[in-house]
Amino acid sequence: QVQLVESGGGLVQPGGSLRLSCAASGSISKINVMGWYRQAPGKERELVASMSNGDSTNYAESIKGRFTISLEDSKNTWYLQMNSLKIEDTAVYLCTADVLTPLRFSTYWGQGTQVTVSS
Repeated sequence: QVQLVESGGGLVQPGGSLRLSCAASGSISKINVMGWYRQAPGKERELVASMSNGDSTNYAESIKGRFTISLEDSKNTWYLQMNSLKIEDTAVYLCTADVLTPLRFSTYWGQGTQVTVSS
């Protein structure tokens, strides 16, 4: 079994910064793709950022230049550094990963962490 645990959400003023963390644990052979999604009230879940093969990144247009995804491979932990936050960035942020275990290849999700941008 694999678990993803997020941390780092909270309340921040517009223009501020937050760093989200996602730590994966369990019977992990390899993490192929890791990423962050977000879901705001009344909106569909959307991809924010992803990283594959440890270095190939993909970002949503709405956050390019403001958010950065990074990986601490030795700890199976990845981060989302969010700068210049806007009110419209308010959402529940969920981490996800495509994980190879000794038994199977599956996609896992964290429980989500709330990010609220408000003055």
